[in-house]
Amino acid sequence: MAKVTQSGIAKAAGLIMVSMMLSRILGYVRDVVIYSKFGQVYLTDAYNAAFSIPDFLYYLLVGGALSSAFIPVFSSYIATNKEEDGWEVASTVFNLVMILMFVGIAIGLIFTPQLINILVPGFNKEGFELTVLLTRIMFIQSFFMGLSGISQGILHSYKHFLAPALGSVLYNLGIIVFGLMLVDSLGIMGFTIGVVLGAAANFLIQVPALLKIGLRYRLTLNLKHPGVKQIGILIIPVLIGLSVNHLNLFVNQNLASSLPEGMLSALRAAQRIMQLPIGVFAIAVALAVFPTLTGQAARKEKEAFRETLSRGVRTVIFITLPAAVGLIVLRVPVVRALFQQGEFTVSNTEATSYALLFYSLGLIGYSAQQVLNRAFYALKNTKIPVFVGIITVLINLVLNFLLIKPLAHGGLALAYSIAGLANMVMLLFFLRLRIGHIDGRKMLASFGKTLFASLIMGVVVYFCSYLIEANFDIQYKTIQIIQVVVPVIVGVVVYGSMAWMMKMEEAQMAMGILMRKLKRKRKRNE
Repeated sequence: MAKVTQSGIAKAAGLIMVSMMLSRILGYVRDVVIYSKFGQVYLTDAYNAAFSIPDFLYYLLVGGALSSAFIPVFSSYIATNKEEDGWEVASTVFNLVMILMFVGIAIGLIFTPQLINILVPGFNKEGFELTVLLTRIMFIQSFFMGLSGISQGILHSYKHFLAPALGSVLYNLGIIVFGLMLVDSLGIMGFTIGVVLGAAANFLIQVPALLKIGLRYRLTLNLKHPGVKQIGILIIPVLIGLSVNHLNLFVNQNLASSLPEGMLSALRAAQRIMQLPIGVFAIAVALAVFPTLTGQAARKEKEAFRETLSRGVRTVIFITLPAAVGLIVLRVPVVRALFQQGEFTVSNTEATSYALLFYSLGLIGYSAQQVLNRAFYALKNTKIPVFVGIITVLINLVLNFLLIKPLAHGGLALAYSIAGLANMVMLLFFLRLRIGHIDGRKMLASFGKTLFASLIMGVVVYFCSYLIEANFDIQYKTIQIIQVVVPVIVGVVVYGSMAWMMKMEEAQMAMGILMRKLKRKRKRNE
């Protein structure tokens, strides 16, 4: 039975990982299509800003509930053969969220101009009016995302992962397909309608799976049910954290709106590039060590817990620190290869790569958080990560105001990075208070070796990129891609060789995770 369970978990994890990768790739294609059509101008600034308020409404009412409370509570009823109670809770949560969603959307639609005026006061009249219009359309997306979010939670509780995975892929695919169909007649509004239709497709593909598991929705609002009360208690810290995080986003956009047009879009594009190593590598390592941390914490194996935590953090930094150095060195070639075509000009590349430089400085901070936060979750402590998150946001807010004047949009990116590094340090500090020593000397020694190898790699990568640009016509897209791919391959070889010569333990763990993934894939193919 244990083997079957582990196989099921591995299969589910693999499915989710593949869907995440496909969704990210399609998200990149979506951005390329939009920026190629319009460049980084007030149109794309308005499009990006229009997501903010509807997304806040969704994450506040649905995203937070699912991540913190609904799935574990609903799953516990299913696991203990109390499905009637489970569906009573699910129906109540669904009805309550839909009521709040309708109220929130109605208020948002009425007061959209006032909200946008607070969010992006620096937009000119044309950009302001367009943002208001696009935001009102985006509110429809919030409704469908609410439906798909709750249905995803129910399906995951029944261990049905395929339909939600396909839904996340269809969301970005819908934006691309419908956006291209409508762009000639509706302009940037065509992609906004594509967002709504993509969100609808995300939900509709999950409906057959809901019917298959035996959907037992009922028209009820039993707020006194113990399960509903439990969700209410569990969700409060997460709601606070989400609210503060989105406040930080709103302040960022408020400040960015006062900069020249296109800067908000440059920040968004650069941040998406910086987050790619986090999504692909850091989360993979964190997911690999989390079950072990949880078991060791439950058995009170303190020394083993510390060793697993230390190895997890060291491995994440071992992978993402050279990625950060690589992004800093290759920031212009990377942005140029990914986006520079159509209406995305050389000046857009310069603005985006400038933001990417500062975002990359915080990459290891946000990567290490993936492991450190899960260490607290394994210890059944959710309050400290939320507390640290609030402090981090406050740091970010202060630095935004201090750095935007001397560094323009780069200051907003640098503030974000410094806040991420501060978050990592605070989590390490509180973990040390909670569990005693955290193998700090070994972490520092590993960081020193990793930094040394990364800097040597960075120098080699820089000269490799320079030689390609000096000897070939960089205007061709093929040469632009070669200028990224060849230095990356060379950099991986140089960095890997140095890690092998220094006999770094983290290299072995990273290789072990990769080999396990390949082994599972081979077994599935067999």
